[in-house]
Amino acid sequence: MTDSTAVRPVATDLVYGSGRKPDAAIPRPGLELRKGHVAVVVTDPQNDFLSPQGVTWSVVGKNVTENNTVDNIGQLFSSAKENDVPLFISPHYYYPQDHRWHFEGALERLMHDIHMFDRPSSLDLTNFEGSGADWLEQYKPIINDGETIITSPHKVFGPETNDLALQLRKRGIDQVVLAGMSANLCVESHLRELLEQGFEVAVVGDATAAAQIPDYDGYEAAMTNFRFLASDVWSANEATERLAAI
Repeated sequence: MTDSTAVRPVATDLVYGSGRKPDAAIPRPGLELRKGHVAVVVTDPQNDFLSPQGVTWSVVGKNVTENNTVDNIGQLFSSAKENDVPLFISPHYYYPQDHRWHFEGALERLMHDIHMFDRPSSLDLTNFEGSGADWLEQYKPIINDGETIITSPHKVFGPETNDLALQLRKRGIDQVVLAGMSANLCVESHLRELLEQGFEVAVVGDATAAAQIPDYDGYEAAMTNFRFLASDVWSANEATERLAAI
């Protein structure tokens, strides 16, 4: 009879935003990155999530600061460019027609109520510069370099409503290093859909953050599911090393 304990992985540790914590004794398949097959995908690197002036800062700001999320996303951006790895941005925009939906989920309702990511229309950039829907200022030189792939906007949390999977497949990409905002919503939803679409995915756990309110910790919830679902969970430093090594 096979000893099931012989194949049970040894728990090591995992980088959370607040430091290293014991990892669960479940498989860590890992992800061997292959040049020409891997892309960095970042969701919602926008002011409403990442700027102290953003409409969600009161609930995500503490976790963004603890995780050093802004700098860690920037580190991924730089690493992608330095190592000739395609960078994809999956943004979030809401137009007037989106505010006429007949029903929303809980966080959809909140985002609409606080006018998160609002724009006048898909063809109108009036007052876009510096708005909550705009990129964080320090990311603009990279995102606006003419080489970064900016997908159509996702509308709820996942990429089912945008062209991310199409854009990845048209470039022969089947591996994704995933980061961005927010951890338990758009990042986790992108992770789940990309997995269902047949991509290998590693999540960069300190290049994301989430809302933390009494009795509800979105970041801890996301980290649990990242470990259950992704091929691996890396720190920004580890992701940078791996991208440089391919």
